[in-house]
Amino acid sequence: MVASRGARTANRSDLLTIGQVIARLSPEFPDLTSSKLRFLEERELVTPIRTSSGYRKFSQSDVERLRIILGLQRDHYLPLKVIKEYLEALDSGREPVLPGGVGGPRPTSAPAERRYSREDLIRVAGASPLLLADAVSSSLIPAQDHFGEETVTVLKALVELQRSGIEPRHLRAFRATTERELGLIESALMPVRRRRDGTSNARAAELAREIAGHLETVRSSLIRAALGRLDT
Repeated sequence: MVASRGARTANRSDLLTIGQVIARLSPEFPDLTSSKLRFLEERELVTPIRTSSGYRKFSQSDVERLRIILGLQRDHYLPLKVIKEYLEALDSGREPVLPGGVGGPRPTSAPAERRYSREDLIRVAGASPLLLADAVSSSLIPAQDHFGEETVTVLKALVELQRSGIEPRHLRAFRATTERELGLIESALMPVRRRRDGTSNARAAELAREIAGHLETVRSSLIRAALGRLDT
């Protein structure tokens, strides 16, 4: 079970400063900053102890909870509101399922993501070298020497689409649509970024996830509606 944010049984000597927490978690989460931790505290996902001088002190339970939060953000692109509800359900003894079928607490030690060479990517995805080249030229897959699990998933989808006669070149509009959506998100983030307070970057990153999720909801609804017309 995930460590409860209310757990406060650690010895004072076991407590960590915010810098020590970042040092411990940064190998797994290189983008972690003190402002991000303060933002998570502000959102009440983690509640470190405050010393009489006002300094934050984190228990081992807090660190494991942060590892779960950051992992769910990174690996499942979930907004903090969803993660908070998930953790609260775990704290109450339930076994919730996250959107996408993710159930149970995340392992406390996340393995490093596997990296694939070009040859491995083609083999694992069951693709041809030409399909990968077309996907890269259509900006659906990045042009690089090593790839992560997400690229494997995308290339597998392109293999299946190709079997239905849909080639990467037919999907070039996806990149243009993505760029337009990114412009919308950047415009929406401008008021937050102008604040220049300690948590503005973390707040902007979280808002970007939320907006992207809402855009995905609208897009999925439009696609389902269009598919419904095909059945009539």
